[in-house]
Amino acid sequence: MYCIKCGVKLADTEKKCPLCNTVVYHPEISQPEVRPLYPQNKFPKIKPKSKVFNGAIIILFLIPMLVSLISDWQNDKTLNWFGFVAGGLVLGYLVFGLPNWFHKPNPVIFVPCSFAALIVYLLYINLVTNGDWFLSFAFPVAGALGLIVTAAVTLLYYLKKGRLYILGGTLIAVGGFILLVEFLLNITFKIAFIGWSIYPLIVFALLGGLLIYLAINTTAREIMERKLFF
Repeated sequence: MYCIKCGVKLADTEKKCPLCNTVVYHPEISQPEVRPLYPQNKFPKIKPKSKVFNGAIIILFLIPMLVSLISDWQNDKTLNWFGFVAGGLVLGYLVFGLPNWFHKPNPVIFVPCSFAALIVYLLYINLVTNGDWFLSFAFPVAGALGLIVTAAVTLLYYLKKGRLYILGGTLIAVGGFILLVEFLLNITFKIAFIGWSIYPLIVFALLGGLLIYLAINTTAREIMERKLFF
């Protein structure tokens, strides 16, 4: 048993903390009866997400799309930049609006689908602008980040234990991802490789290593839990 204020370890018979004089809560002490928040055996019903609300979100996405279409068409009776706006709005709806139609959207499904939609949108921009940066930069960067995020979300969603291992490994992977970005910038856009990505790599690797160390060392983890109250 530990003090809820200063974190010092207490004996089971302690009534007050010897350091900060905080009263110790004992589970065996009978508590006064209070009126329950809800009637017995009755629980509040979870309301399904409103279709009206979801319809309003669609309208909010359609309004700027329609305004952009009219504005682009009025200039020279052709569509020059409307596709970029429409693609961005569709991507935003897939990420933020579409999950609202489901009672319990599964992030393991929606996260990779969102990154897949992002890759398609980047491919569209590359084709329209006659660029040559998609395969050498956009695709590997978006794909690598999508794999990292999807793996982390999947493990956190399905595994009930080992969260510190998962978060620590994710931080280390993010550090390696930043190094990959600088490397691809050098290959695609001929930006000099000066090694700036090494510094965030070191920081993320240290933070990830710390989390993994806390996951392995139970004593150190308990000390951090008492100090940070998590």
